[in-house]
Amino acid sequence: MSLQDKCIITAALAGAATMKAQNPAVPYTVDEFVEEAYRCYNAGAAIVHIHAREPETGIPTASIDILREIVKGITEKCPIVINLSSAVGLAATPEERINVVKQLKPEMASLNTNSMNFALGDWKNHTVLAESVFTNTFNMLTSFAEAMRECGTKPELEIYDLGGLYNTLFVREQGIFVEPLHFQFVWGVLGGCWLDLANFKRFMDLIPEKATWSTCGVGPAQFRGAFIAAVEGGHIRVGLEDNIYVRKGVLAQGSYEQVEKAVKIVELADREPATPDETREILGLKGGPGI
Repeated sequence: MSLQDKCIITAALAGAATMKAQNPAVPYTVDEFVEEAYRCYNAGAAIVHIHAREPETGIPTASIDILREIVKGITEKCPIVINLSSAVGLAATPEERINVVKQLKPEMASLNTNSMNFALGDWKNHTVLAESVFTNTFNMLTSFAEAMRECGTKPELEIYDLGGLYNTLFVREQGIFVEPLHFQFVWGVLGGCWLDLANFKRFMDLIPEKATWSTCGVGPAQFRGAFIAAVEGGHIRVGLEDNIYVRKGVLAQGSYEQVEKAVKIVELADREPATPDETREILGLKGGPGI
């Protein structure tokens, strides 16, 4: 099977918001992150996406020491591609956010593309439970991209809505990205874009011809987006950062269980999960952590 028929599966293990109170499988400690990443690798994931947590409280942290231990532990156990978050958490400063990349020089890192309302909502009663402004200015977009280029880190361009995509296409003309670009369409965040085929088609109409892309759906959009990506030649992100369930009403035993389900979806589309080495070739990665 050619590389074009391979599907990259990413596992996002914790995020900045999901907590053990919602699903006990959410990792907090270094050992929990390492073991869950290894389970995801064995289940078929080629990339693991990391937001570090304070081990006792689960609060998101920009601690380089904690992140370094997580990356070191994962790298020693398996060859999975490591993708670090440059968002960290809503309380992190821009300097703290990009310092993660500057210090650890991962193969990949998330790069958020526009400021937005970022909210948690009660979808039954259509009320907002919590909200904040997720700040991602043009200056942050370009300076983060330049830092990633210097570190040999591939940006994963996070697209929450059309504004982020237009922002990326605008600054692309500065030549700050290593081509081809890699986009991640994030569906279902309250304040961002909902998952429907019209929105998906518009995204696909606008991205550059040779760009690669992945879907990341929050809650019910996780596996709906995975099905679209599997049949349309894209790639898939799952994990407890985005969705605590493996099916309606059933908590996932870990991100690895969602990876197992993603593998089945990929195979139903007559594709195969990409290995980490195949993923490095598809995305043009440098081939290892920079720590």
